[in-house]
Amino acid sequence: MPTAVKPTMADVVAERKKQPSPGRIFVEAVAAQGLEASVEYDVTITDSLTSSRRKPRYPARNMLKVVDLSRQPRQFYWHESPPRPGDARIDGAEMRREMASRFLKSPIPELLPTTAWVQVPPDLWNDADAFQSFLDYRLIARLGTAENHTIIRGEAGLLNYPGIARLTTAGPFGSTILAACNEVEQMGGTADGLIINPVDFYTFMAHGKLMDDVERNGVFIVRTRLVEPGTAIVGDFGHGAQLVDAGRSVIRFAEPPAGTFAEPGIALMAEIYERVVINLPTNFFVVSL
Repeated sequence: MPTAVKPTMADVVAERKKQPSPGRIFVEAVAAQGLEASVEYDVTITDSLTSSRRKPRYPARNMLKVVDLSRQPRQFYWHESPPRPGDARIDGAEMRREMASRFLKSPIPELLPTTAWVQVPPDLWNDADAFQSFLDYRLIARLGTAENHTIIRGEAGLLNYPGIARLTTAGPFGSTILAACNEVEQMGGTADGLIINPVDFYTFMAHGKLMDDVERNGVFIVRTRLVEPGTAIVGDFGHGAQLVDAGRSVIRFAEPPAGTFAEPGIALMAEIYERVVINLPTNFFVVSL
């Protein structure tokens, strides 16, 4: 039997370009249903667009392995926890720390809604191309920012996940980022991801080569305001965490919650459903820079 060939990123981008965008699908719904239009998508729409920017800036979603529950139904996920005080000594754990970890199984937790809102300029829906662009590059862009918040700062986000250690000392490495990369490898993993505030990313660029060195070492960097300046998240995103995703979305006209906009107007909402789960919390660190 021939071996299946895994599609490249170029293949994925080319295939997406063949499909109508979420905005185009909603434009067609509005043409048929007017302001009563509501569209349910059988994909997570933050993962359905390709950027036309010459300089990409990646969302936090791109750090994580996505488990689409609509295509991969699951009830449980596995994870590890560090040894507890008083645990029996494990042979070999002095050098291979992970040998002392406990193996655990937990139910897939309830997925959380991530929602974004925009107010539509009056009659913009009468210009199909302008309305499509507004949907794809404002509503879904806002949804992408909201998704970053869910993944990083939400109630089950990385910064609020129990068991992720804080690292404040650079030790002999001259940088807490490099110290965290070392700690992940001492746990048997590989630090393949860094989430950092743009102010710190560009400060490091201005005063040294740390960001170039980290990227050249294979670390995928996400720049976002959603980590506080002076901090960053370092971890083994490839093997140590997953984004559990419902594989569905909705866009519809709706009444926004009070305080969403400065004045009344016709509003659109977009919503997706997902949650981060951490398999290897000992392979993640929040570092002080």
